[in-house]
Amino acid sequence: MTVRRPNLLILMADQLTPGALPVYGNPVVRAPHIDRLAAGGVVFDSAYCNSPLCAPSRYSFLSGKLPSRIGAYDNAAELPAEVLTFAHHLRHAGYHTALAGKMHFAGPDQLHGFEQRLTTDIYPADFGWTPSWDAPGVRPEWYHNMSSVLDAGPCVRTNQLDFDEEVVFTARRHLFDLARGSDPRPFCLVVSMTHPHDPYVIPRPYWDLYRDEDIDLPRVDLPVDAWDAHSLRLREVCDIGRNPPSEAQVRAARRAYYGAISFVDEQVGRLLRALDESGQADDTIVLLVGDHGDMLGERGLWYKMNFFEGAARVPLIVHAPGRFAPRRVAASVSLADILPTLVDLAHDGRAPAAPEPIDGRSLWPHLTGAAGHDEVIGEYLGEGALAPIVMIRRGPWKFIHSAPDPDQLYHLGDDPDELRNLAPDPAAADTLRAFRAELAQRWDLAALRDEVVLSQRRRRFHFAAEANGPRPSWDFQPHVDASRQYVRSQLDLDTTEARARFPRV
Repeated sequence: MTVRRPNLLILMADQLTPGALPVYGNPVVRAPHIDRLAAGGVVFDSAYCNSPLCAPSRYSFLSGKLPSRIGAYDNAAELPAEVLTFAHHLRHAGYHTALAGKMHFAGPDQLHGFEQRLTTDIYPADFGWTPSWDAPGVRPEWYHNMSSVLDAGPCVRTNQLDFDEEVVFTARRHLFDLARGSDPRPFCLVVSMTHPHDPYVIPRPYWDLYRDEDIDLPRVDLPVDAWDAHSLRLREVCDIGRNPPSEAQVRAARRAYYGAISFVDEQVGRLLRALDESGQADDTIVLLVGDHGDMLGERGLWYKMNFFEGAARVPLIVHAPGRFAPRRVAASVSLADILPTLVDLAHDGRAPAAPEPIDGRSLWPHLTGAAGHDEVIGEYLGEGALAPIVMIRRGPWKFIHSAPDPDQLYHLGDDPDELRNLAPDPAAADTLRAFRAELAQRWDLAALRDEVVLSQRRRRFHFAAEANGPRPSWDFQPHVDASRQYVRSQLDLDTTEARARFPRV
């Protein structure tokens, strides 16, 4: 008898730092549905994004490749249509693939291997958000500022609520459509919400889950003269220096962020109930993941764009209790590892040879309790940088390098808050020397900087040129054929009603 291959439900939250989840030790936040996934799943305690920025991180997540390999430099970088994503791999393997929600695709290809896209995106698909390393002292007017923190609090409606409620509604309906349909293929459905990404506002029911006095303040409060060079640039890019938040504003921002996590958790619960109610739960592996973290005021920083733990780490939970025993994995892994992992899950650990090299490595050994890799390679090529910033995380060590800045070297086993930069310490000289030698082998950083700057110039010129005359839109427009929905004269009424009823009679 042929065993049905598992369905794959991938739940992604935007800017969700693991330190804000109870499963990773947060004593304040309430997220019972995520807790349930973790209790029956494999929890990765040291998972990282490969680039702490939305689009580059997601492109690595989809392709299994580092940003520099595919031109995924920033939030206005195009993902080339020829880049293979896990949606291509799974469709090739006979899966139905669908995407609901944010993926931040820039460029005319808005599917990238997905057979269906159920919603539009919340962010623009053009080149308008291209940064400029040619003008490092100019703060982009369209980028993060401190209003998200200064104006944090409760609300009635927001742009993000409108989006996420649509995303979850369409994803739930899609799960029921799959159950009611006749397509025999297993499915891969990605549901990508934009919460708890700033702005830090949330409706009263979620805000009121928490009290001001229960909200923890940042653990690390560094004086500005102790900040590293890149953090000082982010201070200007995000306008922190001119608009420092008060303690009350910091607390309000974190309270709203925690409320947004509870909102996300509620949506996770709704999606899991849809799996249960549609009879597909036992055949479905659920992955919960974030695209990057949020500093939430740690070290005086907000949002992401750096390789400190708050911004670079992500939650990663694989829930498949019938296949993998619940456990926690201490080894460092990354979002680039998701593509080969999904291919392994689709083939029960016996994935066919890939059509090309990728940077990610399958998490199958970690899931099955065997020894797996313990390494993350990261690149940041966006706002606030003057040149490529690269990171190597291996064992207890984290090494961060950018040509204009002093190196950073942290032993996270002894120093989890990254307070002691060991790069100048003679006792760590051998370790630093080995990382620098590896860096020279992995990257030609001068050439990479030239490529990034040239791409930025091209895209800024491209966007300015298309402002003359009608601007073509690449934003995804979901197509719905209303003539095939609900009850129509050309459709047999009894057949229509019978097909829509679940379970069938």
